[in-house]
Amino acid sequence: MAATTTAPRPRAPDGRAPAPRSGADPAPPAPHRPPAPTARALLTRYAPGLPVVAVLLLLCLPTGSGDSRVTPADAACAALVLWCALRALRDRERPLTRRAALVLAAPAVGIALATVTSRDPAAGLPGFVRYLEVFVLVPAAVVLALRHSRHARLVMAGLLLLAVVQGAVGVHQYVTGTGASYRGQDIRAVGTFGPLDVMGMSTVVSHGLLVALAVGLAPPARSPRWLRPAALGCAAALVVPLVLSFSRGAWIATAVACAAVLLLAGARLALRTLAVVACAGVVLVGGFGVGSQLIGERLGSITDVTAAPDQSVTDRYTLWAAAVSIWRDAPLTGVGLKGFPDHRDAHASLALSSGSDIAGAGSDFRREPLLSPHNMYLLVLSEQGLVGLLALGGCWAALAVCAVRRLRTGPAPPGAPGGRWTERDCGLLAVGMLCWQLVDFLYADIGGPSTALTGVVFGFVAWWALAARPAGEPGPATGTAVAR
Repeated sequence: MAATTTAPRPRAPDGRAPAPRSGADPAPPAPHRPPAPTARALLTRYAPGLPVVAVLLLLCLPTGSGDSRVTPADAACAALVLWCALRALRDRERPLTRRAALVLAAPAVGIALATVTSRDPAAGLPGFVRYLEVFVLVPAAVVLALRHSRHARLVMAGLLLLAVVQGAVGVHQYVTGTGASYRGQDIRAVGTFGPLDVMGMSTVVSHGLLVALAVGLAPPARSPRWLRPAALGCAAALVVPLVLSFSRGAWIATAVACAAVLLLAGARLALRTLAVVACAGVVLVGGFGVGSQLIGERLGSITDVTAAPDQSVTDRYTLWAAAVSIWRDAPLTGVGLKGFPDHRDAHASLALSSGSDIAGAGSDFRREPLLSPHNMYLLVLSEQGLVGLLALGGCWAALAVCAVRRLRTGPAPPGAPGGRWTERDCGLLAVGMLCWQLVDFLYADIGGPSTALTGVVFGFVAWWALAARPAGEPGPATGTAVAR
């Protein structure tokens, strides 16, 4: 019989034999779970983004039907700018890099020059303050406030909450017949902005829809599985109040912005999402008949602007022609801020009506004068001339190029899934909102209570384009150290 040999038992480094193993291996130790953060820790963690969120949430407050143009959101914008300025002085460091400062300060050149060279500089001071707030100060303050992607996502959550609240109010107005007047019926959804700012609710809902779409297409890393379907479902639900706003400019801008976001997210994903949206639209409008007749007529009016335009389209074309004619009188620096109403009648044709009818949503019937050309580019051209348009347009063009380049070619942090940004949702939203704003400016301009949102939007875009840093990159992710 062959002798059997057994392998020697392994010994510990000190020479002692190990303890005999039991029949079952011991269970591995439970993973260590860090304690849940306290409320104070969460407040400290998200504190830099809270002032920006406060500006957004204050837009939920009803603005009333008075003539006051200063809203609680405007006061919050002033507080945000003051807070960021005091913090920059306290830290004693350069708040913005040269590139960020140059891009954000460029609009101030045209604004200041148009004010100084106007015939009545004192009359243009309110416009000077307004333009400086929306296009320079508030965007710069938002860049300084958002020091991390978690602060940006907090702002995204606030914007989505604002859109849901305003959208719910708008749907209720349509269902109960308490909205703004539209073709003799009080059914136009305007939210809490009232009939004086019929574009306010559609603007807020459009940006909230873009937030939900960006999160649904590119959820943050380590997010729960339910976030993607919940975000896409929220985006689909926000289509309803957007449609009920009867705002053709918002429809066009939202369609273009969503298409841009989908294409940047991926061609296959874009085709699948567009197919789902098209089917949902057919079911919503065709199957349930949600305002199908009025919505169909409103959609048809977009393509009938040259054949049989309604009075609103005629007024808009007449105002556009008047703005171009005003610019020819002062092509370099314009006629000065707030100068369009004074020069309008001398350059407009007889086709222009005396004003726009305002009624419903808690307001009595009144005629509101047409004080702007309802085109931001032509408004800037007529009041600030070529210098102002080039300065403002150059700022927007620089933001667009930097935002898209950072989204497409930015370095991925170590261990990022698929080699992509962990902040890709923020980048998609920034590009989408900038695209929406630039398209919407073809049909609208600044003015009304929702103007504070415009400053926050440009600030968010500037944060991504000029000061964003991918998560995982070494160094502090602050607005001071990230821009290159």
